[in-house]
Order: sequence, then C-alpha cells, then structure tokens
Amino acid sequence: MQLTQEDRAAIAAAIHEAEAHSSGQIVCVLAHSSSDYAHVPILWASVLALITPWPLIDFTPWSVQRIFLIQIAVFIVAALVFSWMPLRLLLVPRAVRRARAHRAALEQFVVRRVAHTKQRTGVLIFVSLAERYARIIADDGIAEKVQGAEWQAAIDALTGHMREGRITQGFVAAIERCGAVLAAHAPPDGSPNQLPDRLYVM
Repeated sequence: MQLTQEDRAAIAAAIHEAEAHSSGQIVCVLAHSSSDYAHVPILWASVLALITPWPLIDFTPWSVQRIFLIQIAVFIVAALVFSWMPLRLLLVPRAVRRARAHRAALEQFVVRRVAHTKQRTGVLIFVSLAERYARIIADDGIAEKVQGAEWQAAIDALTGHMREGRITQGFVAAIERCGAVLAAHAPPDGSPNQLPDRLYVM
C-alpha cells in the first residue's frame, strides 16, 4: 500500500474543509498493522517442536540425539514459515486482532492529542489494514451529542471504499461525513486550528 503526496494532500484538504464549518478537529491515522504479533511464530513453532518427538519415539528406532536434532530443525523451519506476515495473521484469533487494533486506536487518540481540543470536540478516524479494522473515536464534548448511527454511517462510507482498495477516497468520504456531524453539533466558535490537518501513517 503506497499513498502518493497527492493522496495525502487530498486527505489534508478534506480535513481542512470539514473543520472550516465547525469547532471540531479531525485526525486521521492509517496503520499497516496494529501489532507485529512477534510472539506468534515462536508460539506455534514451539508447539510443533514439542509434538514432533512423540510419534518419532513410538514409531521409529531413531536415537534420542537424532530425534532431538529433528526437533530443533522443526522449530527453526516452522518459526521461519510462521514469520510470513499473512500466515502469521491467520494464526491470530480474530478477537485478538480486533483487541489489538482497538488498543492501537485508543493509543493514537492519546498520542495525537485528540482530547486536547478547547471544546473537547476532537474526532479520530483510525484504520488498521492488516486487521481490517476501522473505528471513529470522538472526544466527550461531541460524543455525548451524537448518536452512534451517525458515526457508523461514516465508518460504512470509509470501509465501502477500503474494500475496493480506494484508501484515499475512503478517508475523504469519512471525513466529509464526520465534518457534517461536527457542523451540526459543534458550530464554529472562532477557535484556531489546534491539530495538524494531515494523515498519520504508522
């Protein structure tokens, strides 16, 4: 996945336009993956290596030393195979992937200072590609005024484009919908732009 400077500029322009009609602030974050799941290859390779000796002990006349060497070889090969990211992700339960992505979204909400706007009207649009996860997190000042269905409409617009590989269009569509929500519930109050108008890529 490669975003051009034009893609980033289009997203920044959409944020700027959306914020021009409200006191809200929009932050967009795109993550390739919410975790490297580094423990997965080791975990599965260890399981295979621990299982390997038992059938060899029962059904072959091989020595302990030979079986031990095979066990080591199985561990090394399995660890290398399971290190391939697509396979690694398949071995992670969906609930775990979603939990990691959700935690990453909350971390970005803090790291990008979305909660530091004057009227607490910041909104984070977060996407993690590897987990196929998208979430909008609104700060308290706007969240208490908006029904979940309104944010869901923005998520639907985002994921609809994402499924077809149109990342930039997905973000722009979500930004426009969030901008409409902010314009309705957080009108302009003369506050200066408090957060950068840009896409953060992790």
